[in-house]
Amino acid sequence: MAEIAFRNVTKRYGQTVAVGDASFTVDDNEFFCFFGPPLSGKSTILRLILGLETPDQGEVLIDGRPVNAVSPAERNVAMVFQNLALFPHMTARENVCFPLVERRVAAADIERRLADVAAKLHIGHILHKPPAQLSGGERQRVAIARALVRDPAAYLMDDPISALDARLREETRVELKRIQRELGKTLIYVTHDQEEAMSVADRMAILEGGRIRQIGTPAEIYDAPANTYVARLLGSPMMNILDSQRGSGGVVAADGAIRIADQAVPGEATSIGVRPEDLKVMPWVEGAEGTPARVYEVEPLGGYTVVTLDAGASRLRALMRGQPDIRTEAQVALSCDPRRVHYFGQGGGALAR
Repeated sequence: MAEIAFRNVTKRYGQTVAVGDASFTVDDNEFFCFFGPPLSGKSTILRLILGLETPDQGEVLIDGRPVNAVSPAERNVAMVFQNLALFPHMTARENVCFPLVERRVAAADIERRLADVAAKLHIGHILHKPPAQLSGGERQRVAIARALVRDPAAYLMDDPISALDARLREETRVELKRIQRELGKTLIYVTHDQEEAMSVADRMAILEGGRIRQIGTPAEIYDAPANTYVARLLGSPMMNILDSQRGSGGVVAADGAIRIADQAVPGEATSIGVRPEDLKVMPWVEGAEGTPARVYEVEPLGGYTVVTLDAGASRLRALMRGQPDIRTEAQVALSCDPRRVHYFGQGGGALAR
């Protein structure tokens, strides 16, 4: 069991700040996810926890004990690397068992743990093969098994299922969540896939350029993003961020296509955010208040349809249930529930609603 914390940790490579003044605490037995685009500092944070990198400033703590000067072997954390790092001269079985053999675990205990993890990850039928004879997805599952077979204080996983196909990736992330809950261990997970991050994490940290922009549960961050960067990063299609002007009855955006009659709109708001699923699209009626938007493209996706719209100089996206009867070039009216609108100030920070 392990609580892992950073206290004002900074890591630089030359003039590049890979991690900047990061402070957070991952609770014991928590599934915590770091999410952000490439080069946002996710993998560097894992390497700092593991001990492969040393902070230039600040402290890394495991269970309240500073470990800056502690070797990776003594930290007792297991990691699944993005490049897998399997031994090519060993079979899958030997790769999975290697950490236990090195620690001189009894043979019977090794076999028991191997059988357990092989069943959980469905790799029993490939244990006799070397990595060269395995598919990318099979190698990834072997690497995950090698971490799970140990009994570390925490597990670190650097984008561990990116090589799997969509269906197997979905199954594996469900299994990882279940396994973490059964093991009762801290698991820190890094991904650039927002669907993975939101589906597996108890809490998550949003990274930008090595700095943490927001920490919270997936629902908290999705419903109340701290700024426009976080708002755009979570959600598919991403949130519509529109410049707004204050009027006598609320705010106006998208060249008058969106009008929010809300007297409680913060006076310092310079832009609004509307999730595609909160944007209502209706047929335009002549004489209606506001200005019409034009349907630019329609993408039917089975259970829902993505509609791209032009409203003056703004381009918006709406997410509609089913397959509505809506055609390109049609004029439509747009509206949204004021309670679902996000307001942002001059610097992009979120304002209280």
